[in-house]
Amino acid sequence: MASPYDGRGSGLLLGLTDFRRRMCAAFSSNLLDGRKASATSRLIVVDAVRGCAITGVVLFHLVWDLDLYGSVPTGLATHPAWIAFGRTLAATFMALVGVGLVLAHRRGFRIRGFAKRVFAIAVAALTVTGATFLFVPDAFVYFGILHAIVVASLLGALLLGLDSASLAQLGIFVILAGIMSSFDAFNAPWLAWIGFSSSAPPSLDFVPVFPWFGVTLLGMSAAKQGAVHALERTFRKFRKAHFVRRLCQAGRHSLAIYLAHQPVILGAIELARILEL
Repeated sequence: MASPYDGRGSGLLLGLTDFRRRMCAAFSSNLLDGRKASATSRLIVVDAVRGCAITGVVLFHLVWDLDLYGSVPTGLATHPAWIAFGRTLAATFMALVGVGLVLAHRRGFRIRGFAKRVFAIAVAALTVTGATFLFVPDAFVYFGILHAIVVASLLGALLLGLDSASLAQLGIFVILAGIMSSFDAFNAPWLAWIGFSSSAPPSLDFVPVFPWFGVTLLGMSAAKQGAVHALERTFRKFRKAHFVRRLCQAGRHSLAIYLAHQPVILGAIELARILEL
């Protein structure tokens, strides 16, 4: 989901710490799953999967940050397996966007809740862009995971009327088009976000529409097929397990964790360096 930092972790920390304090208080815990639900009506499997994903994001960026300070074996953060791990986390979040869209609007489109969620995530995305442009201008986030979630939510909402098979076919097409198509004309930042660039400008986090929106469409397809509820029936057997409850808690607060984890990690590393631990 992200690229290695360029060595200016301390400057980025100062800007993101203030950003985190404001945004974590402003956003509710269910913004990333696209629905407003009580604790009793939420699907355990969705919260648990989201909890696993956000835990993975924290681990992923912890290794990146330790690599930035030379505290992990050389090459670990850039190993193909670790990069694949990061992309798997991005795919999980994009698929959950599709699942959340279907579940949130299965009884009719709820424009007010949808608009509130998309607006809040868009504000967070633009703030991340501004903060990273200020502190890491040569690799700022111009279209990261939050930007992708906003666009995927808007496009997905337009396609809620499609059946499961059509969504799956369209999703596969978007994924293949994004993987197989590249044009120099799309290399500029204002076009690279579409996903057809041959060499996109460097960024700390880059999740273009093609192919990633295709994963959202597959998530919508799976939700319409009833796969999520089938998993829920199986997963509820473990709902009282301690680790499942903790994962669900993390999943319900995934946006807050996402916004807070980097300042916390960088702050802890800086403190350890000061104390020479």
